Amino acid sequence: MARPRVYEGGCLCGAIRFEATGPIPKPHSCSCRMCQRHSGALTAIWVELPADRVRWTGSGGEPASYRSSKVSSRAFCPACGSSLGAIDDDPVVALLLGAFDKAHYKEFAPGSHSYVTPRPKWWKVHIAI
Repeated sequence: MARPRVYEGGCLCGAIRFEATGPIPKPHSCSCRMCQRHSGALTAIWVELPADRVRWTGSGGEPASYRSSKVSSRAFCPACGSSLGAIDDDPVVALLLGAFDKAHYKEFAPGSHSYVTPRPKWWKVHIAI
């Protein structure tokens, strides 16, 4: 039996690091105002994993978090401020694609897009299916 693939990533300063054990089941993008404000981008691209498949490995330990809704907290590095993802109550950890060491563009192509309406009208959303 093949061993599951482990993906690594972290924040800008390197204090917060993670290992995410695949497979990656739900890559998706979102343009809601909360994702826009959290990421500083018009769209955030996420991969969601069960919390037991994400391990925080850096010298900074677990990321800081901000309770952003009734069911989720946004995760970030307290030292450099990098957005890392969201820690949901499910327990699910959603990691931002940009926080991975390698972009994995082909593997993590979003299969869905949430909240298309808040995006600028000039931005055409294209989802690879």
